Amino acid sequence: MITLKGENIYIRALEPNDLEFIYAIENDQSIWEVSNTHTPYSRFLVKQYLENAHQDIYEAKQLRLAICQDQDFPALGLIDLFDFDPKNNRAGIGIVIQGNENRNHNIGSEALELLIQYAFHHLNLHQLYANIGTENAASNALFTKFGFQNIGVKKDWNLVNGVYKDEAIFQLINSHTSVSELA
Repeated sequence: MITLKGENIYIRALEPNDLEFIYAIENDQSIWEVSNTHTPYSRFLVKQYLENAHQDIYEAKQLRLAICQDQDFPALGLIDLFDFDPKNNRAGIGIVIQGNENRNHNIGSEALELLIQYAFHHLNLHQLYANIGTENAASNALFTKFGFQNIGVKKDWNLVNGVYKDEAIFQLINSHTSVSELA
């Protein structure tokens, strides 16, 4: 089981008791725009997902972790590596913190830092990327803080409530890896 500890939070593998938390996040229409969700999820589907969450990132091509403040409190958010591509040593990265009361408290920042370190030092990834709506100032600032660079904008990329919105692609290259290091 993966557990990564920071100064104020830790990120851990998903557990069966995360069912209601994930069900709530996946069905929170206020964040569907950032999570690229289009339809509600049933508890049955979330339960099936959790039953397969033990799969290795090399099998599932993704890794979803819960963001927690300590062992006695439930998850506050989720952080993911997705579209894992071991041939090219890259993955997408995304984060969501549930509830406005949990945002702007350095939780997302600390979780992102932990997962970047894990991706670069344990998975030996060469690059991470994030797809972020150009209007999402908080996420743009968060990823920029950690050195992600906006490398382009996909015009009219996402249809949200009848309006096409632009999406930026941010990229972080691990300058400490080379092909010879990974071989």
